[in-house]
Amino acid sequence: MDPGQVALLRSLLEQRLAALAGTQEPQAVGGARDLPVPEVETSPADKATVRLLNDLALEAAGHQAAQMQVLRHALAKFDDGSYGLCEECGNEIGFSRLQARPEARLCIICQTRAERR
Repeated sequence: MDPGQVALLRSLLEQRLAALAGTQEPQAVGGARDLPVPEVETSPADKATVRLLNDLALEAAGHQAAQMQVLRHALAKFDDGSYGLCEECGNEIGFSRLQARPEARLCIICQTRAERR
């Protein structure tokens, strides 16, 4: 890859990380998150709905945190010069694949092999 392509991919990763960080919900004092929907004294059906909504919100927050970790891992690879190299076989990952998924860790052949397992 040429330096322009590398700069473009790094920029994409940084933009995605910033977007995710911008949507992250603030944490309450003590590190505990406030629940998105407060549980109030209501009927059992309403309580079940509130718990479901809170569970979904917490699951989404966990997914967001995992995505941020993946993006940070990809950005760290720029520093050690391993960005764009397959973590399994060491071959270069194609630019078109990296454009679609800048955080890709495997080349298309190794990714296909991993998905078949």
